[in-house]
Amino acid sequence: MSDNHILLEQSGAVLTIIMNRPEKKNALTSAMYNGMTEALIAADQNDSVRAVIIRGHTEVFSAGNDLGDFLKEGLGLDSPVMKFLRQLLAFEKPLVAAVSGVAVGIGVTMLLHCDLAYVANNSKLRLPFVNLALVPEAASSLLLPETMGHRRAAELLMLGEFFDADIARDYGIANEAVDTDDIFELALSKAQKLAEKPTEAMKHTKRLLKQSYRQSVEQRIADEGVLFAERLMSNEAKEIMQAFMGKA
Repeated sequence: MSDNHILLEQSGAVLTIIMNRPEKKNALTSAMYNGMTEALIAADQNDSVRAVIIRGHTEVFSAGNDLGDFLKEGLGLDSPVMKFLRQLLAFEKPLVAAVSGVAVGIGVTMLLHCDLAYVANNSKLRLPFVNLALVPEAASSLLLPETMGHRRAAELLMLGEFFDADIARDYGIANEAVDTDDIFELALSKAQKLAEKPTEAMKHTKRLLKQSYRQSVEQRIADEGVLFAERLMSNEAKEIMQAFMGKA
C-alpha cells in the first residue's frame, strides 16, 4: 500500500489510518489516496471495525497534495483524490480525525467529513487554494459557510493564511483543541467510546445527520472538481506552482 506511506493499525474495534510520509510532510500522492480509499471501504465491510481514526504524526498531519504527482496525474472525476473524497462522504461508520502539526489544503478540508475532529495546540492549518490560483475542494465552499458563516469562511478561503488550533475549534472545524502530547490518546479514547455504541443505531444516526445535505455535498465535490481541474491548467496556476516547486 504505497510503500508504507499509509499504515493501518487496529486496536480492538478501532482502526487507525496513519499518513506516513513525514519526510515530505505527508504530501498526498495518488497511491496514498488509493490506500486510504481502500482502507475505508474495507473498514466499512469489516464487522470487527466499528470506528476509524485518520491521523499523521506529531509534527505534521498533511501538507496537502504532492504537487508534482498531482500535476502529472491530473484531476478527473475518477481520479484517486475524487474517489477518496466520495468515500469519505459515503463512509458509514464513525470517523475521527486527530490533527497535530501542519495541516494544509485537503489536510484541513477532509476534517469537514469526519464526525469528530481534534486538533493539537501545535497545529498550523491553512486553506491556500486561491494563493495557488485554484479553487476550494472537498465541498469546502459549501460546508465551511454552513459551519461558520460566510465571513469566517471567506477569511479562511480568500485570504489563505495560517490559523491555529483555537480558531479551528472556535470556527467549528474541530471539537476540541488539546495538548499536543494528548492528541492521539484522546482521539483513540473517543473512537473507542464510539465503537462501544450499538452498531446499527450508530449507522442510522450518522446517515440521518448527513441526510439533508448529502446530495448537495456530492454535487459540490463534483462542481469544485471541474473548476479545480480547469484552474490547474491555467497559466497563472502553472506559473505559481512552477515557482513553488522550484523553491522546494
